[in-house]
Amino acid sequence: MVHRTVSHRIRQEIADLHPGYAAVVMATGIVSTGLDLFGADVLSAVLLVLAACAFAVLLVAYAWRAVVFPGRVAADVRDPARGFGYFTLVAAPNVVGLRLADDHPLVCAVLGLASVPVWLVLTYAVPGAMVVGRRQGPVLPRADGSWFMWVVGTQSLAAVAATVAAAEPGVTSSLAPLAVAFWGMAVVFYLMLVGLVTVRLLDEPIAPHALSPTYWVYMGATAISVLAGAKILDLPPTLPIMIAARQVVSGLSFVLWAFGTWWIPLLLAFAVRRHLVARERVGYEPALWSMVFPLGMYAAASVSYGRTAGLAFMVDIARVEVWFGFAAWVAVAIAMCRSFLPRRSSGGKPAVGARPSG
Repeated sequence: MVHRTVSHRIRQEIADLHPGYAAVVMATGIVSTGLDLFGADVLSAVLLVLAACAFAVLLVAYAWRAVVFPGRVAADVRDPARGFGYFTLVAAPNVVGLRLADDHPLVCAVLGLASVPVWLVLTYAVPGAMVVGRRQGPVLPRADGSWFMWVVGTQSLAAVAATVAAAEPGVTSSLAPLAVAFWGMAVVFYLMLVGLVTVRLLDEPIAPHALSPTYWVYMGATAISVLAGAKILDLPPTLPIMIAARQVVSGLSFVLWAFGTWWIPLLLAFAVRRHLVARERVGYEPALWSMVFPLGMYAAASVSYGRTAGLAFMVDIARVEVWFGFAAWVAVAIAMCRSFLPRRSSGGKPAVGARPSG
């Protein structure tokens, strides 16, 4: 009986698996990277192992869901509030690869190469399904911060391409233009999406519960753009593509960093509106990892660009902010673990097979 209940619960979890759950890998991997950049080697290594394990488990879970519940997967792709979450499957391996790049550049290259076909499918399938596929009602009223995962996934490819290009001289001349191309596409995606999502916020009153943690990806998309820009700026300046694009990449990276910094107080105001003013219960939801990732990425991006551009104040900001990212990771990880525990019924006994929150 217990075995049947557990099997049913696992099957239900797979069926309900959120498209953006790989953000847990992204968040864990980038906080590990930030800690590594500031010499917290032990903590960084622990988080790296956790990120790799989470990625392996989620790969199995997503493959299982695609085989057993293809209709649910297709419905998610067409859903404006969920479809872009699949881009976490592009960013997750690349974030882990970037953390491993210094010691294992080949692993970074393999993970990046494996994510390219996933990006190619998603970058046309998700927006394409929303435009020409069967849909119920208008798309824009359901736009949210998860749409910026399109930018994040694309910039993760730019960062990996630039990292591998810098580490392997034999492929530098061919990968450098690819890195700049991905970076440029992602910046254009960001400029396009920031208008669409902001219009949605301003077009009609937004209920407090709709101000989900995914809106933090507003800032996270700028942060990973800055990180990818820093990786590109580390390439040899004599390359033809660097002669053509270096000033653009450098200038826009700083502008995006400034814009992302501007977003932080507003995003905090969203959280205050949702939880303190409207008094919505603070509980675990998978979207919380979409808040941790931008915090970790902001630190990693600030220190990387700051060191490359010689801007010491950015490094100083990152030195403090990386611990906010780690604290957020710890809080969300504890909340996630608690959500997996059986809920207690009103009589005080565990409710067997109870669904976790989120």
